[in-house]
Amino acid sequence: MMRISLFLFLLVIAAGCRFFKGDPYRNTPTTGLAAITTDETFRPIIESELEVFKAIYGYTEFKANYVPEVAAFNQLFNEQVQLIVASRTLSKDELAIFHQRKIFPRQTKIAVDAIALIVSPKSSDTLITVNQIRDILTGKITRWNQINPLSKMGDIKAVFDNEKSSIINFLVDSICKGQLVKTNVFALEYNRDVIEYTSSHPGVLGFIGASWISNDTDSLHLTFHKKIKVVSVSENTRPDSENSYKPYQAYMADHIYPLTRDIYIINAEPRNGLVTGFSSFVASDKGQRIILKSGVLPAIAPTRVINIRKDF
Repeated sequence: MMRISLFLFLLVIAAGCRFFKGDPYRNTPTTGLAAITTDETFRPIIESELEVFKAIYGYTEFKANYVPEVAAFNQLFNEQVQLIVASRTLSKDELAIFHQRKIFPRQTKIAVDAIALIVSPKSSDTLITVNQIRDILTGKITRWNQINPLSKMGDIKAVFDNEKSSIINFLVDSICKGQLVKTNVFALEYNRDVIEYTSSHPGVLGFIGASWISNDTDSLHLTFHKKIKVVSVSENTRPDSENSYKPYQAYMADHIYPLTRDIYIINAEPRNGLVTGFSSFVASDKGQRIILKSGVLPAIAPTRVINIRKDF
């Protein structure tokens, strides 16, 4: 009897191992293997989501790719992955391509993000207007004293994470109206690179995703925050402390902070497997609470149920 029980136990373990190695037809919303791709700007958010999801559902494994947004969409179109996280939805033409393949992507807004502007701790220039940002990126403003006559910072050097990132796409489309000069604009590779470079180079104006510096419970992000200053942005022509805002959740909610944009999960899985399970988790109350903790704004505000006792 003992031998039979041991044999059955080993059989179950072996079956579980074969299952876990990733037969796509045996994936379920809470088990299996999946590859996903995320715009690198949103990496802190998705890493937190994956950590909790895998802790809850132990028989899951993800290969997460963190790349510029353009590359993320290319991987989705080429069927390298079935889920991406991006700052835009699919266009009508892009949807038509999937529909021809009999695939009907589900696009879910999961958060409101912001683009944060950062400078060196040595910089005293921490107020800027949307118009000034536009003029910097289109070449009309090239020196800090054109923004603040008292500034001694010299030339402005605008630095981004990647030339194909969602940050540049947003600024070109929404702020610069398709125009972007390259004389004083530079791209590195990752948001972390922008933080490190800006911290040690006075005169640089860095552009990063807000989640890289907004999580006040993460030691790494607190370390980042100590290395830089966050710039306040105003839609007025003359910025001051009363009309300028930083990328905090309260200001994202009402779009008082001007540089906000939405984050979407695009799920092109043809059947309900692990990709669908993870997508649903991120959009759920638990997943939205993780986003709230990350420092950006959840698409659906998490709620609390409070029981009030009446002792009279």
